Amino acid sequence: MGASKSDSFSEDHNQLATLFKALSHPARIAIIEYLLSVDTCICGDIVNELPLAQPTVSQHLSALKNAGIIKGNIEGTAICYCLNTETFEKIEGYFFSITKKLKGKCC
Repeated sequence: MGASKSDSFSEDHNQLATLFKALSHPARIAIIEYLLSVDTCICGDIVNELPLAQPTVSQHLSALKNAGIIKGNIEGTAICYCLNTETFEKIEGYFFSITKKLKGKCC
């Protein structure tokens, strides 16, 4: 069996692709915006905010957590989610470097 295509790219390329893939769904963007608007969050709160069933919300939360975009802490029988600041700093740095390189360039 041949090597995976992702092996042809740097670790940074693969990490960023994983992040952007996890961010590529409107429900996940809505979850991020909701987490920005509250101090802490329990999964049930997120379900009440989105027009999706609880299992679907759980799948989106899982995708965000697996990509490192959110973190979850177990508190009793609930899981409280928050945004992973380090991940957003990495994303910010990536787009900052693009913006910096684009200054003064045109097509």
